Amino acid sequence: MSKSTSRDALAKYMEKRIAKIREERRLPPKVIEELESKVKDLEISKKEFDEICNIIIESYEHSLVEPGEAVGTVAAQSIGEPGTQMTLRTFHYAGVAELSVTQGLPRLIEIVDARNNPSTPTMTIHLADEYAQDRTEARRIARNIEMVLVESVASNFSIDLIRQAIDIRLDKDLMEDKGVTTEDVASAIQEKIKGKGEVEADEYLVSIYSMSEDLTDLQRLNEKIREIRVKGIDDVNHVVIRKESDGYVLYTEGSNLQDALEVEGVNPHKIFTNNLMEIYEILGIEATRNAIINEAMSVLNEQGMDVDVRHIILVADMMTADGAIRQIGRHGISGSKNSALARAAFEVTIKHLLGAGIAGTRDPLRGITENVILGQLIPLGTGSIDLLMNPQAVTKQ
Repeated sequence: MSKSTSRDALAKYMEKRIAKIREERRLPPKVIEELESKVKDLEISKKEFDEICNIIIESYEHSLVEPGEAVGTVAAQSIGEPGTQMTLRTFHYAGVAELSVTQGLPRLIEIVDARNNPSTPTMTIHLADEYAQDRTEARRIARNIEMVLVESVASNFSIDLIRQAIDIRLDKDLMEDKGVTTEDVASAIQEKIKGKGEVEADEYLVSIYSMSEDLTDLQRLNEKIREIRVKGIDDVNHVVIRKESDGYVLYTEGSNLQDALEVEGVNPHKIFTNNLMEIYEILGIEATRNAIINEAMSVLNEQGMDVDVRHIILVADMMTADGAIRQIGRHGISGSKNSALARAAFEVTIKHLLGAGIAGTRDPLRGITENVILGQLIPLGTGSIDLLMNPQAVTKQ
């Protein structure tokens, strides 16, 4: 038999076996697709292919959760135990020395607490294909993203009381580095102080003539002018360009996903932020769920912790099940349980028990915590099954 005939026969056999697995629903569709893609180019025999299929099916069936298994408790233990061993320090972000990002236990707490603002917000921005390999274009896009304030390009601010003016001396080198002109600075200031003064621009000198003669008003105007944004997007204080395998990538200090998506040259399908609330508001709850999983797993992997992704998936599902992002705590999931006893067992015990007593709340006792408190069998494992037996039927046999 020729080699090509043998290969065709093997391909038909593989196709038939995979079709049978699909028909019997032994594996999920995604696993079957991956199996097909991985084995199609391998030089293997029918026996070896059968062995691969059997191992995959056995591994999958072994990984399934038994009915009544305490998946929540197991997930809490699996994440909490290695979580206590994490280092309390800040890591340099993705090998970029200029930027630091919170990692370890503090970052894990930020994720499960669904904080509105992470302590070190960052974005990873991939460029569109036509710009990804060009450093000049990457630098131009970075300049359009990085926020430049007036004080970032000024060497000196002075108040002239005789002329009732504020003089700003601009730094030539800083302006060239940031890609800003004197006209850019002057027009940004004019737009922000409408009705409070007139702006005149000379070479590397901008003068603002105040409408008020009061020194206090001049000083306030001076402070306001320092914080005026000349170019870039809000909240992104610094951008680092890094060459990676697929081209240049931008790493930012600060996050503003909405405005970053609108910058020309950015690949909108490959832009990431560690701010979960931003993701929820702009991309929706499904994207937030994926972000929680990816962020938590990256923190654990960074620390060398071997935690099964399914435990993190369960946490992410609980946090996003209602269509809004909720923290795991008394203001989120734990505080919204139906059982007053379960709520009281977590935090602020007296408040929950007193409130339940005043309202005459009934507790259905369907959860774990409330049954443990009362010393009853918990509805998990064998406790989740009620067996009714008919003695007469047994006697007849």
